[in-house]
Amino acid sequence: MPIVLWVAIGGGIGAAARYGVNVWAGRIFGGVFPWHTLIVNVLGCFIMGLLTGLMAMKLNLGQEMRAFLTTGILGGFTTFSAFSLDFVFLVERKATLAAGAYLAASVLFSLIAVFAGLNLIRTLYAA
Repeated sequence: MPIVLWVAIGGGIGAAARYGVNVWAGRIFGGVFPWHTLIVNVLGCFIMGLLTGLMAMKLNLGQEMRAFLTTGILGGFTTFSAFSLDFVFLVERKATLAAGAYLAASVLFSLIAVFAGLNLIRTLYAA
């Protein structure tokens, strides 16, 4: 099976898991604070750390399984885990300036992009 299909299947599993966490967190904590997103991001990052460590030290997985687990399942669950792993790799390579720039740019430009997208749609569809 082509690797892209493994990623797609994993992405579906991850997205369904994210939805499950969203529903569960909403029932437990309510909707005033975005606990669902915080839980998904922290849990996804923890699992990314576990998987990356295991794949580097113990598990001899093929490219398809690595893509299925990381890009697929965790990518569907939260892309914050991929961002965090990229940041950690930069820090571990002692590229601290690049890591800081990546952190700042990712957060700043992502937030600006959300505001820009919202404002564009609001402008286009304003009555």
